[in-house]
Amino acid sequence: MDFCEFIQTPKLDSVILHRQLKHPIRGTLCLTFSHIIVSARKSENEKNSDDEELWLLHQSIDTIERKPYLVNGQLMNVNVPGKGHNIVLKLKDLRIVTLEIPTAQDFLSVASSIEQLSTLKDPKTLYAFYYRPIYHLYLENGFSIFRPEIEFSKLLASDEWRLSTVNETYEICPSYSGKLIVPKCITDEQIIQSSTYRDLGRFPLVSYKHENGAVLMKSSQPNINHTKRCKADEAILNFLLNKTQRGYIIDTTGGKNKWSCENEQHYHLWKKFIRPIGNIAHPSSYLECFSKLIEACNDMSSSTEKWLSRLESSGWLTLVLNSLNTACIVAQCIAQEGAPVLVHGGQGMDSTLIVTSLVQIILNPDSRTFRGLQALIDREWIQGGHPFGTRNAQSCYTPPQNRLKSSGASFVLFLDCVYQLYQQFPLSFEFDPQLLIMLFEHSYFSQYGTFIVDNENERMELMAFTKTTSLWSHLNRPDVITNLLNAAYEPNQSIIWPSVAPVSIVLWSDLYLRFVVENNQIKKIKHQVETMVSTEKELRSRVIRLRKQLNDLLKEYEELNDDKEKNDDNSKNINVLNGAM
Repeated sequence: MDFCEFIQTPKLDSVILHRQLKHPIRGTLCLTFSHIIVSARKSENEKNSDDEELWLLHQSIDTIERKPYLVNGQLMNVNVPGKGHNIVLKLKDLRIVTLEIPTAQDFLSVASSIEQLSTLKDPKTLYAFYYRPIYHLYLENGFSIFRPEIEFSKLLASDEWRLSTVNETYEICPSYSGKLIVPKCITDEQIIQSSTYRDLGRFPLVSYKHENGAVLMKSSQPNINHTKRCKADEAILNFLLNKTQRGYIIDTTGGKNKWSCENEQHYHLWKKFIRPIGNIAHPSSYLECFSKLIEACNDMSSSTEKWLSRLESSGWLTLVLNSLNTACIVAQCIAQEGAPVLVHGGQGMDSTLIVTSLVQIILNPDSRTFRGLQALIDREWIQGGHPFGTRNAQSCYTPPQNRLKSSGASFVLFLDCVYQLYQQFPLSFEFDPQLLIMLFEHSYFSQYGTFIVDNENERMELMAFTKTTSLWSHLNRPDVITNLLNAAYEPNQSIIWPSVAPVSIVLWSDLYLRFVVENNQIKKIKHQVETMVSTEKELRSRVIRLRKQLNDLLKEYEELNDDKEKNDDNSKNINVLNGAM
C-alpha cells in the first residue's frame, strides 16, 4: 500500500504539543505511515533544556477531535500561543494530547491525514509487520514457547489425553488453535459433533488440571439453533467424572440471553450455577462501564462525594468484584471438592476467559510468575481465541453512538482483577504491576504481533508468526525482565484465597490516574522497597558468611582442643613411666 496518498503534510514547524501533567513544548511535527512524531530539539545556545520527542503510533488513537479557532465562523491563521487550531488526540492508553497548529490550511491537512492513517482497516498496514528490532536474531521465538504440546506436556504424558489436529484447517472452530488437547477416549468425529452443538464451534476444551486431578474446562454455550441432544458433547464432559462424582457448569452470562443451556435431563451428573459477572448484553457493555470509569477518573473538578459516586455508578468495580467472586467459587469446586468444572458464557470468548484465567492464578503458583503469566495469557486468551483485533479496535474515548457492539474491554477487566490479587498478596507475585500496564497497552497497539487480529487462523493467513516479532521475545530479554520483577517476591506454593468483600476492591490508580495525578510518591515508595529488599538480601548473605566463619572457628577450636587433650594424655603417660622407672 502507498501511504503517501494519506500524508498531505509530512512535516510542519511551530506546532505546540500539549500533554497532561507536562509543560507544552513547541517543535516540529512529522507524519509517517506509522507514527506521529513531535520533536522539540533545542539549539546549542539554549541551556538547561533537554531534547524532547513524542512518538505516537496511529494505531494508538481512539478518537480525534477538531477544535478550530474561528472568527465570525471563519478559520483564521493565528500566531498567538493558546489560540491556535487544536487537534485533540484521545489515545487507547488513556492519554489525551493536543496538537496546536497556527495556520488553517495546515490544521485541515494534518487532521485529515491523521484521521485516515488511524482508521486503516487492513491488518497488513499495522506497524508490527514493518518493525524489526535490532536484536531480532538473538531472541527466543516467543510465538513457539507456549504451544499446546509444551504447555500440556504433563497431560500428554498420561494415558488419558492426546494432541488432536482435527482443527488444523480451522474449519471445526475458527477461533481455536490448530492443535488441541482432547481426551484420548474421544474421537475426532465426536469433537466435530460437539462443535456443531456449541456456538461458534467452541466445544469443551481443557484449560487446567489441578494437582488433585480435577479439570477446568471452557466452552461457549449451546447453540440456540441446535435443539437435538448431543451425546458427543455429553461424552466429553462425562469423561471427567468418577463413578460417584458430580461436576459443575458455571454460566457467567446469566439472565435472559440469546444462548441456550444444557438440558438437565441429559447432563444430570452436572450441577449448574448461574454466576453472571454483570448485566452484559454484548461485549461492548464492558467497554461502556470502562468508559464511564475513565470519564470519572478524568473529572478532577467534582467534589469527593460526587467523584466516588461516579466511580460506583460506572459499574466497573462491580464487574471486578463479580469476576473475582465467580473465580473463587470455581476454584473452591476444584480444590476443595475435587470436582471438574465447565465454565461458559455466551460465545466463551470474554467472561469465560476472565474466570478460567483467574482460577489458575488463584490455584496455580506457576501462573503468578513472570513467565507463567505470559503462558497463561497465551493459552487462554491468544490460543483460546479472544478477538483482540475486534474487541480492542475501540477504547473508552469512542463516543457511545459510534461504539460497535463487538468492541469490548474484557482483557482490561482481567488485568484489573490480577491487580486486585496482587494488592492482597503482594509477596506472591514474581512480576511488578508495571507488567500488567505494559500488557494493557500492547493489547491495544503495539510494534509486536502477539495481540494482532482475532485468532490463530487469521494470524496464519497474515503469516504473522514469521513476519512479526512476539511481545514475549521482548519481555524475556534480561534487560527488560529486570525492570518488571517484584523486588519483594517470595515464592508461595499455596492457594491464594482473595477477599471478595466490596471494601477489598481498590481503584487501579497506577493505570487509570497515571495521566491525571502525579505518582512520584509511588515511585519513591517502590524505590524504598527495592532498597530495603536489597539491603535485607545483603544482610542475609552477610549472616550466612558470618555463620560459616563461626562454624569454621568452632571446628578449629575443637581440633585444637582435641590436640591439647592428646598432648595432656601423652604427658601423663610419660610421667607415669618415669615414676615407674
